[in-house]
Amino acid sequence: MRPGPDTAGPEEIEILGSALPLEYESDLEPLLKRIGPRLGGARCVLLGEASHGTHEYYAWRATLTRRLIAEHGFSFVAVEGDWPDCWEVNRSVTGAPGAPQDPREVLDGYRRWPTWMWANEETAAFCRWLRDHNAGLPPERRAGFYGLDVYSLWESLRAVITYLSAHHPEYVDIARNAYRCFEPYGEDPQVYAWTTRLVPDACEGEVLALLTRLRRFPGFGESAEDLNAVQNAEVAAGAANYYQAMIHGGPEAWNIRDVHMADTLDRLLAFHGEGARAVVWAHNTHVGDARATTMADAGMTNLGQLARERHGRERVVVVGFAGGHGDVIAAPRWGAPMEVMPVRAPLPGSLEALLMRAVELGQALFVFADAPDQSWLTTRRGHRAIGVVYDPDLDRRQFVPTTLGERYDALCWFAWTSALTPLHLEAAQRGELETLPSGV
Repeated sequence: MRPGPDTAGPEEIEILGSALPLEYESDLEPLLKRIGPRLGGARCVLLGEASHGTHEYYAWRATLTRRLIAEHGFSFVAVEGDWPDCWEVNRSVTGAPGAPQDPREVLDGYRRWPTWMWANEETAAFCRWLRDHNAGLPPERRAGFYGLDVYSLWESLRAVITYLSAHHPEYVDIARNAYRCFEPYGEDPQVYAWTTRLVPDACEGEVLALLTRLRRFPGFGESAEDLNAVQNAEVAAGAANYYQAMIHGGPEAWNIRDVHMADTLDRLLAFHGEGARAVVWAHNTHVGDARATTMADAGMTNLGQLARERHGRERVVVVGFAGGHGDVIAAPRWGAPMEVMPVRAPLPGSLEALLMRAVELGQALFVFADAPDQSWLTTRRGHRAIGVVYDPDLDRRQFVPTTLGERYDALCWFAWTSALTPLHLEAAQRGELETLPSGV
């Protein structure tokens, strides 16, 4: 039961006074004002999610992004996904020659576990809108769709070989040497990770030689094909380091992954030129500033922290998402098939439990001041983070201690949540090694 005016505590009164409606697209106006105009506003808007399987997070994130692109001139969307897969979506939404006309067809072809993260109806609907929006624009003004992640080692190496074969055949042997170095591991990241525990620099030299050669091409980086080639080489280098670090445990692998995401974001901004503006879609644990959580105490950085440090706090707006209870798409263990799972009522004392008591609306928007002084924004408390792996019976482990007003610039809240809609079912298959925090 929500408190009445005579029983509400100080924090609940603060929350009630700050809650804005979040029912219609027009309700996003206060957040759009916080993001600011094309000139002088935020250069990067990072939109989170409290799970990888919740309809409300994906749908409202897409709604806000449509307005940022159509009305505020944002240049591209960069997501927590693999570069090669997202590059094919990018070709579709920008109308590249020979690309599928329907981006849903590309998303439905995703096969790397967990496929539901991007192969879902919510993402497909946004990408169809993006293609339609781009169709009326000249090529240089079309908004792209890119992947920030580091997992696609073998796929990225094959893409570089294809590029060099077509454009610089005299250097293709350098790429093939790198690919051959990884061949004995059978495209299994776990086998590679365990092997490099004994031989730490197993293929590092070959990948660095490939990157160095690409960067030295005269005029390199001017075309979309160049961008795709160099980013695939960067992914291969980052993945090799990531898998080596993962097997040793600790924060290093997480940091390699998020630094790679931040570097990729900066590379995309540079490619799109002066005045480029970026929207990022990733989990709260990536976009919310790590310094406002216990992640920093464990030696971890993240994309949100790095973006603020590199571009300035005033040029980055971070929007977190939170939910009470309902349903979510997740897997019971790493690499297992997806399931619709119940999300438990929030842990007592958590941010979500406080919002469930205080917010009169089923969903609400909060836009924070630059230096918030309200107690609920300055007190550290648990904030739920569901990854691709989730066990409802162990839900109490999913809460990251957070100082909300320092972690985000705004928050979208949903008391009840529902599962997103995957494009296809999947069989259990080999996935990537798990990263910290668990399952995210």
